[in-house]
Amino acid sequence: MSEFRPRNNTRASLRRRGVYLLPNAFTTAALFGGFYAIVQAMNGEYVRGCMAIFIAMVLDSLDGRVARMTHTQSDFGAEYDSLSDMVSFGAAPALIMYEWTLRDLGQWGWFAAFVYCAGAALRLARFNTNIEVVDKRYFQGMPSPAAAAMMVGFIWLSVENRLPLEHLNAMTAAWLPDGVTLIAVLGWLISVYAGTTMVSNVPFYSFKDLGRYKRVPVAVIFLLGIGMFVIQAYPPLVLFSLFVIYGASGYVVWLWNMKSGKRSSDMLKKAPAPEEDAEP
Repeated sequence: MSEFRPRNNTRASLRRRGVYLLPNAFTTAALFGGFYAIVQAMNGEYVRGCMAIFIAMVLDSLDGRVARMTHTQSDFGAEYDSLSDMVSFGAAPALIMYEWTLRDLGQWGWFAAFVYCAGAALRLARFNTNIEVVDKRYFQGMPSPAAAAMMVGFIWLSVENRLPLEHLNAMTAAWLPDGVTLIAVLGWLISVYAGTTMVSNVPFYSFKDLGRYKRVPVAVIFLLGIGMFVIQAYPPLVLFSLFVIYGASGYVVWLWNMKSGKRSSDMLKKAPAPEEDAEP
């Protein structure tokens, strides 16, 4: 019987390794989505690049859940996820926006792209260092996937000519310098807004506490079904609108706290663990 023990141990070890690699496989797929988006932007296929970023967002939301379900969380996985996010939600959206319209603005164009890229890097670094002190119900600053969705959602919506760009450009041509279009100005504003909001202290709801509820009302499932139907009806408009609302929600909460005399920093602080009663 002892002859078969090493073989069984080897199989169990391979099984454990396979489970350990599973969440990192999702992270690698998300990284590929960001890299693919950059390549497509260089080839002028902006819609494909934008779609790849949204797919990377879905994959990025799964790797952590898979790691928790399989009990395979690790420091390596956390660091790898941050590096993947930097490519998919930091460098890729900035480069796509620059290639699409910011290039027309010269130095101001790459300045806006750099502000966004640097904001994403600082956002991810701060998240990793403050994860133990920030309440999980809120993000400190807009999360990088949401910022990336604002960037590529605007590009996707504009490339498919669902915005009256020609009419708007004609109306604003007299107000802008030669060679500068309204769409480039809007792209610049979105890039700077998203980049600076990522490094702000504005609280954004994380939706992480919703996962603790094992049962939800039937109405919630019904609304989710309606939401999926609305998104598939016209993805670029719906997705861009949703993330614009989310990108503004943090400032609404921030202004509400100011009006109420509360500090947003108090919302971000993790509640202290309850002290155990001392033994007699």
